[in-house]
Amino acid sequence: MALSRIWSAFIILAIGVACIQAFVLGDASIFKWMVIGKADDIANPLKVDGVIQTCKNAIELAINLVGIMTLFMGFMSIAERAGGIRLLSKIIGPFFGKLFPEIPKNHPSMGHMMMNFSANLLGLDNAATPFGIKAMESLQELNPSKQTASNPQVMFLCLHASGLTLIPVSIIAARAAINPTAADPTDIFIPCIIATFVATMAAMFIVSWKQKINIFQPVILAWVGSVSILFSILVIYLSSSSTEGMQSFSGILSNGLILSIFLLIILGALYKKINVFDSFIEGAKGGFETAVRIIPYLVGMLVAISLLRSSGCFEIIINGAKAIFSYLGTDTRFVDGLPTALIKPFSGSGARGMMISTMNEFGADSFAGRLACILQGSSDTTFYVIAVYFGAVSIKNTRYSIGAMLLADLVGIITAIALAYMFFG
Repeated sequence: MALSRIWSAFIILAIGVACIQAFVLGDASIFKWMVIGKADDIANPLKVDGVIQTCKNAIELAINLVGIMTLFMGFMSIAERAGGIRLLSKIIGPFFGKLFPEIPKNHPSMGHMMMNFSANLLGLDNAATPFGIKAMESLQELNPSKQTASNPQVMFLCLHASGLTLIPVSIIAARAAINPTAADPTDIFIPCIIATFVATMAAMFIVSWKQKINIFQPVILAWVGSVSILFSILVIYLSSSSTEGMQSFSGILSNGLILSIFLLIILGALYKKINVFDSFIEGAKGGFETAVRIIPYLVGMLVAISLLRSSGCFEIIINGAKAIFSYLGTDTRFVDGLPTALIKPFSGSGARGMMISTMNEFGADSFAGRLACILQGSSDTTFYVIAVYFGAVSIKNTRYSIGAMLLADLVGIITAIALAYMFFG
């Protein structure tokens, strides 16, 4: 019900704002932009797709997901039959058993969630999505009300949407590629890591409070503490690396991990005398079906987001925020970096474009440019995640998940702004 109301509100708000602008400015071309889009130009460096092109983009995105889903779901099927997922579930069980108390001990969904979090941590979006959808499908098997999100599904999705990532490679690459380039493209690395970690912890606290889970249990504190220590060691090591060194390390770690997973799955299956290829085909079929099933959810959500962007809603919010903070006499430099944070929950590519636009306008080493980069790395595309993951299991009632995700995003935004002032003044 919450998702239905939000989706309806997006469309009504977008069209209402467009009508007001057309009436005030006497220019009805905004309606054309909302339907067929607007190309980028000097005055507006961000291309805005209309609803027609957005529908095409959604289908293309789903088609691109088909191959990725087919591949990873196939290997997941092999791993399940060989017992690899259950082994991973046993390893992570003591921690997840406390954080997800409604999941039976050693249930395969724990292994699926761990695979998703690991892929997300390394920035492997192509792998994270199939693993995440498989986790949602496993959790759906335990869900007594198939159209309403269960507690474990809400907890998993909120943690996933917090966007915990070890190395923001794409952001560093953008800072290195922009003209003029940043003096030190990696200077946003530590603030990005801290902001995304705080957002993840916020998501865990918010959902745990809602579900009455005591997160101060020794097991949870031990696991969180251990992860924090490992995070700190890696941050200290990587912070002394050059841009090229950090990108090389990230590539070796992430791509090497994927290939290692594939190799271990095959070796384990051969050891267990599993029919490897047949298992792969069986799982791959499910990947294809899932990718097709999410198309209506993807089209619906992306169209609503497109209307919001093309109607000028974001510009009105930004200008209003700047006017308010100017009136209060506070520093308004951070407002110039906020468009990235506002668009990120709706569109990853849109937020990336806004981040680059901010660096182009104010400079890569400006306060606004650096803040936009930190904001880009401190959260995930909340509404895209909701459409894809809940759509994959046909969940209609998302309960409080959207509110929890957006609240965690807000914590991440506030943390990012504070860190930007702390590191860059």
